[in-house]
Amino acid sequence: MRTKNLIAILSAALLLFGCSPKRVSPVAAPAVPVINLTLTQNAYADRFVDMDYGIRLNIRDGRANHNILQKYDASAISLPAVRVNPEITSFVSESMRRYMRTMGFNLDADIATDYMMSVTIKEFSVNFLSGIGWAGTVHLNVEVSDSDRQLVYPNVTVTGRASANSSASDFAAANRVMNEAYANALEDVDWDRIAFFLTKSSTAALEGNKQVSGDGDTALESTVIRWFIDSSPKGADVSIRVVSSTPEVKNTNSNYVGSTPYETTETFDIKGLTFNNSGNVQIEVSCEKAGYVTQRRRFNLRQAIDQKEISAKFNLVKEENL
Repeated sequence: MRTKNLIAILSAALLLFGCSPKRVSPVAAPAVPVINLTLTQNAYADRFVDMDYGIRLNIRDGRANHNILQKYDASAISLPAVRVNPEITSFVSESMRRYMRTMGFNLDADIATDYMMSVTIKEFSVNFLSGIGWAGTVHLNVEVSDSDRQLVYPNVTVTGRASANSSASDFAAANRVMNEAYANALEDVDWDRIAFFLTKSSTAALEGNKQVSGDGDTALESTVIRWFIDSSPKGADVSIRVVSSTPEVKNTNSNYVGSTPYETTETFDIKGLTFNNSGNVQIEVSCEKAGYVTQRRRFNLRQAIDQKEISAKFNLVKEENL
């Protein structure tokens, strides 16, 4: 009975003084820092225009560590969770395309003749070190291949860095240096060298190892050669064939082209021919007429390219005179 009375007295006291148990409010989780990636520096507009070939872009993520924050010595326990917006590979792909289009590169023009620019992301990170602050680093491996997927621009690493002396909690500074580092990496790309390969050279000598493929994309195929073959007497049949001592160029059978006097201007369409191997390739010209001895003469292609001409006169000899 005494116990019941005591409980009733305590309950009345609580009601009298307005006391009630307090609820504990839940502790809000700390906000996750976000690195918002953006292209902070515009390219030089129309720096490369009227190029002969287009280019395709292939971006690959080759990072060993996919965390954007890799070092943070302000905490001895763990790295803060940091979110990236947008995802790094898609950002690099979209922003680099925009950067290149601004400069004048023709992206995805013709799959048959486009060059291929392959970019591998090796590092894309921001770090905090006490006494130094925030530091952003970007490493990109870049290479360019021609339409035959022959490497013309070797695999080189371009680097972008940026830093800011700020507090460990200043993730706005981390955001800023990360974007600056990426912009600096884009500036480190040798765009002039890449653009050089997308433009036909004025002379074949400047494209020493570029092979004729039949697509008209070499300076050799734009080199006009004057042909003039004559004979005495006139009216002889003229045939030509390729004689090669280099494996890149195949020998051919004789091909009839006309009768003397034979005169034309043509460009080269000899598959596998380059300026550098042209010294090992000859054009054999045959001149034949009924009742006369067939005569042949060979012309070195390197000399023909330099002189832009193949010309000869055949003084035919009657068979009965032999």
